Amino acid sequence: MNKLVKDALVLTGITVVAGFALGLVYEITKAPIAKAQEDALNKAYQTVYSTAEAYEPLEGFDSEKATAIVQEAGFPDDTIDNCVTAWDANGDQVGYIITVTSNAGYGGKITFSMGITNDSVINGYSITSISETAGLGMKARDTGDGTFSSQFVDRKAEIFTVTKNGASSSSEIDAISAATITSRAVTNGVNAGVTYFNYLVGGAANE
Repeated sequence: MNKLVKDALVLTGITVVAGFALGLVYEITKAPIAKAQEDALNKAYQTVYSTAEAYEPLEGFDSEKATAIVQEAGFPDDTIDNCVTAWDANGDQVGYIITVTSNAGYGGKITFSMGITNDSVINGYSITSISETAGLGMKARDTGDGTFSSQFVDRKAEIFTVTKNGASSSSEIDAISAATITSRAVTNGVNAGVTYFNYLVGGAANE
């Protein structure tokens, strides 16, 4: 019995020390991680709305309610994480930047920010978190002419579908070769962002 008590005390001590160490590490790394996440988000804002002079949080934004709106509209795998307004040098609001997470990626969650102008034109998207297959799904992160992401630049904000046979209409997006799951995850995430944008400009209050 004494040995059992002694072993229990030793295990308890190890657990306490380990818990304290983990807590200490968390406190030390919490601020740098938060700063890195903030920097990545700000960089994404500048990428998808480079003409804006300022970005302001959307007043009254509620992630749970925004997510419910897009999921009820037919995008159950997507969440609306954040929304900010974009402003020009004259102090006029010129559009929105919506941050979306798709839970339908081949390798898990894909988070990106997308810009949409007041004239319903998509400026593109910028991925801040992705874990897809290297050389395949990870191509969703590539930028420049001819890339998957370039198909969403300067496009009318509408609901898109993915095709593997070559886009033949304004609402079709060419899939990444051998990465259809990733292509659909990102495209449906964009669709969720467009749906939320339409909700905002439709005059409904996100309260």
